[in-house]
Amino acid sequence: MNQTARPAQEPASAPAHDRVYRTLRTRIMHGEITPGVALTLRGIGGEFGVSMTPAREAVRRLAAEGALFLSSSGRVTTPELTNERIEELAALRALLEVELASRALPRAHMALIDRLQTINSNVAEMVSKRDAVGYIRTNLEFHRTLYLRAQAPAMLAMAETVWLQLGPTMRALYGRLRRTDPPQNHRLIIAALKAGDEPGLRLAVRSDVTQGLRLLAG
Repeated sequence: MNQTARPAQEPASAPAHDRVYRTLRTRIMHGEITPGVALTLRGIGGEFGVSMTPAREAVRRLAAEGALFLSSSGRVTTPELTNERIEELAALRALLEVELASRALPRAHMALIDRLQTINSNVAEMVSKRDAVGYIRTNLEFHRTLYLRAQAPAMLAMAETVWLQLGPTMRALYGRLRRTDPPQNHRLIIAALKAGDEPGLRLAVRSDVTQGLRLLAG
């Protein structure tokens, strides 16, 4: 459990299983736990100071979202995705996120663009530090900030579920690439938003969300 040694950030008034669920969900989405890592209910319960029942409920919810794999023997691990599954999830990202960006475009104002530029500076900093978890966190913040303007909460929730399933794999990808340059497509996304260029925006988002994953699956 060394890779999950971070205290819960949820309010003390939240139900125990919800606190455990939300903290583990964030860790998995941000790639703090690598693929194939085994977790135990006893270890989760001990870290969060809860009984086995809330730990089991949190794991059940995460397994239902595809964030954890629960074997018939009760072993809990983060998923190790096949190339076919990676390609499927990359295709889902392209479908969902291109549509979210397109819907956000008419509501994009300068304050949003300024915010995206600030976040992208943070992304570049994480890349320069080779901080894989920091990169994933700030990269998803960039995308989420844009997509919130789409005002399509059901679609965004679906996109976040895909991010959740990909979190450990994304960590493995960036650990392998050893990249030191920030993603070029973020600048293209910002430029398209400034210009009101929907075809350019759709192309930049599609390229951004699929290129890295296809390198991993290739």
